[in-house]
Amino acid sequence: MARQLAIQWDCAQAIVAGVDEAGRGPLAGPVVAAAVVLDDDVALPGLADSKQLAPRERLRVACAIRQRARAFAVAWASVPEIDELNILEASLRAMSRAVVKLRIVPTHVRVDGNRLPRFDMLAQPVVAEAVVRGDASVPSISAASILAKVCRDRLMQRWHRRYPQYGFDRHKGYPTAAHRQALAVHGPCPIHRRTFGPVRDAAEPS
Repeated sequence: MARQLAIQWDCAQAIVAGVDEAGRGPLAGPVVAAAVVLDDDVALPGLADSKQLAPRERLRVACAIRQRARAFAVAWASVPEIDELNILEASLRAMSRAVVKLRIVPTHVRVDGNRLPRFDMLAQPVVAEAVVRGDASVPSISAASILAKVCRDRLMQRWHRRYPQYGFDRHKGYPTAAHRQALAVHGPCPIHRRTFGPVRDAAEPS
């Protein structure tokens, strides 16, 4: 079983993966997670919490991450999983999947927030640490935040082409006034999270 302990480690020997997710708050679409392993000497100008970057800058930095990271991976949990498990557990599942997909098996994982996924499926033990506001303070977590956000935005752009009446290309599924109005008019579509209050309310007959 993977060891999940918040302890100090020998940085010279560690392979550290930063992990973060995007999409816990929206009413529609999957929750996406990314894991990134960075070398200590890699310079990535503009690296920051994805929410602090303009879309064009986020894309630029994401491209640099993919080119210069030692390893990276993206994974997600689907809408049915979110509705079955709840959004927190689905987010943790997506994070676990991203770490498993890394081409390098990490020895340490640093996760944004105050909860840790399980890493029992890894081939070797891993030391895991939850870092509150890690997306603003740990470069590898910031990088993961950016990759997760860029991937999720692209997925929502694709869903917009199938369900243009909701405006997913603009709000990416978040509960904006325009999105709530579209829900009231059209009702939920297959990628709406049925266990979320506004979607559940829109699905109920008046």
